[in-house]
Amino acid sequence: MGNRLTQIATRTGDDGTTGLGDNRRVSKNSLRVHAMGEVDELNSHIGVLLCEDMPEGVRSLLVEVQHQLFNLGGELSIPGFELLKAEAVVALDLALATHNEALPKLQEFILPAGSRAAALSHVCRTVARRAERAVVALGAEEALNDTPRQYLNRLSDLMFVLARVLNRVNGGDDVYWKSERMAAGK
Repeated sequence: MGNRLTQIATRTGDDGTTGLGDNRRVSKNSLRVHAMGEVDELNSHIGVLLCEDMPEGVRSLLVEVQHQLFNLGGELSIPGFELLKAEAVVALDLALATHNEALPKLQEFILPAGSRAAALSHVCRTVARRAERAVVALGAEEALNDTPRQYLNRLSDLMFVLARVLNRVNGGDDVYWKSERMAAGK
């Protein structure tokens, strides 16, 4: 892997470029740097979510997700390198199945609301989708492994399910969209 930072203020980015893990310099506006930034933002939002009260199993899952997102960011920073393994996607699939099984079936769309933890989980969900779009855009221009795209897709789904779980932690429920169909009792 590339060099680790020994100082933060290097001034090397003052010209609008940044260094990749393979020591190449690219524009800070490149698709690769954009994707790296979206993944970093997602990881930061998960860090904020982890400040909330939640079951220990959810907490440990999210901490593992943060580590995997760091792997994903590292993979994006080194073109052609693989850090995020397919097993990480399988782990998300298992977590999705476990948490989704305990939830009632959805009858209608839900709003990104409820408890503060659930709302933050929804923010993570939408940032994961944005990161996924950035990785897809990069993949349209450069060769990428499939795992990063798959991981972000699954993670967005998981954050939706975890929002529902977190709404129930203290006896709450989903906040349903008041659609015309529901109002009509259909």
